[in-house]
Amino acid sequence: MGESSTDDPQLAQALVPLLRGVVYAETHRSAWRALTTLTSQVSDHLAALGVEVVIDVGEGYAYLRLVESEENGGIPKLISRRPLSFRVSLLLALLRRSLMELDAQGEHTRLILTRAELVELVRTLHPARDDDVRLTDQVEADMRKIVDLGFARQVPGQPHTYEIRRILKAFVDGQWLANFDERLADYAAIGANQK
Repeated sequence: MGESSTDDPQLAQALVPLLRGVVYAETHRSAWRALTTLTSQVSDHLAALGVEVVIDVGEGYAYLRLVESEENGGIPKLISRRPLSFRVSLLLALLRRSLMELDAQGEHTRLILTRAELVELVRTLHPARDDDVRLTDQVEADMRKIVDLGFARQVPGQPHTYEIRRILKAFVDGQWLANFDERLADYAAIGANQK
């Protein structure tokens, strides 16, 4: 009996890491190679699960996204949506803007920020905050959540230093930033009225 495509070790090498999370070209080399070689087979297998693979070769990452349809044939959702706190959303928006600024400069491709730089980034929206310890603790907690979500990683050997992953651009696009800016303006107006 011949070997079926689901028994192909190279296909499993592409699928398993994708089902676990984001696949990066630089850190998941064998999975990336298998994924870019077997893209159509990977897509066919994932379609049965109600998800599609998104591959950004230029940025070097791939991830799964739910296929949005009214009739999903009763397929349970493989990927769950998680609501984010306002603080985490705010920090993600600030990080996305920082990536845009980095891209506009065109000199570097990696955005590396220290905890102190992250605190100053957040402080731009809270200039009156004088409790540095509390703000630092909040930023650190928010960064742990962002790392858990896969949008950043701690730089090995450099405590409190983070590389912001470029996949953030896929999840926080221009429309998301525009909507967030509107909510932020409403939030600032409410805060000003309460003083």
